[in-house]
Amino acid sequence: MDKTIINDALEFVRNTFNDDYSGHDYFHTLRVYKMSTRIAEQENANLIIVQLAALLHDVDDIKLSPETHVNKGRAVDFLRKHGVSEAMIKTICNIIGEVSFKGTDSVTPETIEGRCVQDADRLDAIGAIGIARAFAYGGNHNRIIHDPEIKPDVNMDADKYQSHISTTINHFYEKLFQLKDLMNTDTAKKISEQRDDYMRTYISEFLDEWDGIR
Repeated sequence: MDKTIINDALEFVRNTFNDDYSGHDYFHTLRVYKMSTRIAEQENANLIIVQLAALLHDVDDIKLSPETHVNKGRAVDFLRKHGVSEAMIKTICNIIGEVSFKGTDSVTPETIEGRCVQDADRLDAIGAIGIARAFAYGGNHNRIIHDPEIKPDVNMDADKYQSHISTTINHFYEKLFQLKDLMNTDTAKKISEQRDDYMRTYISEFLDEWDGIR
């Protein structure tokens, strides 16, 4: 059953995110799935729970499907159609609900499986891929790249973070530069070091070029 449901989940998310150009596309989910599997194998987590939660973690995202966001309707329907037990569905939905960055209201997942998925999702937000996704999201939402007069707000709660509109460069300070220190697992902490360094080097170069120093 494991192989069949994973293959079906891959097809489900491919169809769900077929027209997404904001950085939350099918390939984002695929990378989170692969990375969460890698972390789970190192951290001795339950692999099938991690993989299903990773594959379904964005299908009920509030920006994509606000009507199913609270009850995780799309994820629940998919899992029930594949005969997953109600207990496992609850576990997977709990993990999905814990994944997102919510400013100062961000939570540490209760289970090792949740921590694996959250780490994988956060790793995909930093490094070279994270830089590309940040600018893709900003452009998709008509955000300006940078304005030195608009200062970043680094202490937002969940409500303010959700409604906040800023520049793409500020997003690095408001979220991305914080993620390395929020990793849960030893595996993710090691991976995040290089990605965080690369990202900070890029932003330093960006700001130097913006100011005409380079």
